[in-house]
Amino acid sequence: MIKSVLNNNSFSKQDIKELLLSDKSDTALLFEKSFNQKKTHKGNKVYLRGLIELSNICSKNCYYCGIRRDNKRVSRYTISDKEVIEAARFAYNYNFGSVVIQSGEVQNEQNSKKIENLIKEIKKLSDGKLGITLSCGEQSEDTCKRWFDAGAHRYLLRIETSNHSLYKKLHPNDDMHSWEKRVKSIESLKKVGYLTGTGVMIGLPYQTIDDLADDLLFMKKKDIDMCGMGPYVEHFDTPLFNEKNSLLPVNRRFELSLKMIAILRLIKKDINIASTTALETIRETGRIDAISVGANIIMPNITPVSYQKKYRLYENKPLVNKGIEKLLLKFDKQLNPLGEEIAYGEWGDVR
Repeated sequence: MIKSVLNNNSFSKQDIKELLLSDKSDTALLFEKSFNQKKTHKGNKVYLRGLIELSNICSKNCYYCGIRRDNKRVSRYTISDKEVIEAARFAYNYNFGSVVIQSGEVQNEQNSKKIENLIKEIKKLSDGKLGITLSCGEQSEDTCKRWFDAGAHRYLLRIETSNHSLYKKLHPNDDMHSWEKRVKSIESLKKVGYLTGTGVMIGLPYQTIDDLADDLLFMKKKDIDMCGMGPYVEHFDTPLFNEKNSLLPVNRRFELSLKMIAILRLIKKDINIASTTALETIRETGRIDAISVGANIIMPNITPVSYQKKYRLYENKPLVNKGIEKLLLKFDKQLNPLGEEIAYGEWGDVR
């Protein structure tokens, strides 16, 4: 039965559910198909995005996130402009194609101006060669346009779940945490001109297979250019941690995450799919496992280690403290048996 589903040119919600519920042998067929699809439409290249975790200060109070506003145990920070520029220069010197500036969500002129200036400086130091992705939460269209005009060209804003009711269970019920506002912000990014990304958490409390199928269809409907999604990993300093006993086992969340990546590759053949750090939290080979089923982006963390420890969205986050040279050699060694290679110095955009 699954062979006939995999031969379809388009996938219904029922098709997607069948793939998500596939057994071990059928899952192997799914992964083989998705990896071949990746090679056909994206080649054998894996693109680097150097991750800079700019600040863990956040105005949001999401129930699942370790840097939520009301978590008083977090040591808050904002990296200085000089340190950000040095991290970007480091990425440029090691021939990364792009950097990602990620932060908690802050909406004020000081923050907007800081990021605008950083974008301009990164473009200047790299002679325009470093691509820039932003992941800084919901912002006004005017702010997003300022950042776009300064030189950023990708923006990742995760919807977390396409289920409106489930979204309300993950966030306070107020205007600051509105599902409708989130969707409008994603649409606004596309309007400004960004290559726009989103993503979801997999294995959330209250989440169903129907929800996950709808998440994939949401990304198709919104014509998303890139995706960053992975397993939900709990954080003990969050309200959602109280639901820990109702969660799927971590290995099941990991398996579902790989299936979601694989199915998305079949649904949207040209999309850029990140192999997220959360996968490595569950399994040491998690990021390479994701590449083997259709992902094509790796985001090594180039934030100074002293800050990495404080940007803890979830528990057991891997830290990069052994040197980027060793990490890149490790990726090369792991990718080689797959016939994959790191695309140094390339953006790898979908258009």
